[in-house]
Amino acid sequence: MTVASASSAPAPPEGPTARPGWLRRVLLDPLLNLLKAGLSPGQLALTVGLGAALGVAPTFGLTTLIATGVALRLRLNVAALQLICHLLTPVQLLLLLPLLRYGGELLGQGNALAHFTLSQLQYQVRHEPLVILRLLWRAELGALLIWAVAAVPVVALLYFGLRPVFRRVVRKHEATEALATPVAEQ
Repeated sequence: MTVASASSAPAPPEGPTARPGWLRRVLLDPLLNLLKAGLSPGQLALTVGLGAALGVAPTFGLTTLIATGVALRLRLNVAALQLICHLLTPVQLLLLLPLLRYGGELLGQGNALAHFTLSQLQYQVRHEPLVILRLLWRAELGALLIWAVAAVPVVALLYFGLRPVFRRVVRKHEATEALATPVAEQ
């Protein structure tokens, strides 16, 4: 016969523990871990803003190098910036051809790129690479101009919008840590 003491802690609930959702595991938890690792709320907000802008830049294949350079120059967390950039790769791929089309129109290559498809691009790369380089350099420059104009307000909105959110998260986290640490008896 066993006797349970009145001071014993309640047993944890039996059964499987709830697994956090995909968004929390892939995006929120890594960002919160980076916040705990020394990034201030302002730095984390800037990292998210720049990561979002650089992640959709029409510089396919150069995103990692550019993001690393920006993170090192601004003394931001390279891993956090890379995470955000690479999470936005599908969006970058969706925006690449429209930005090239509009960039071509902006700099005078609109007729050649009006109905340009991905399969035509692949064909040109394989069979006439010099023609495609001549055609795309102006479109790429125009796409970069469009992206740069659009990126400034996006970074500003994300920075000023997320900074108070991250400050609240830090305060909430500090409050829960303060409650969790035992008070030293005197």
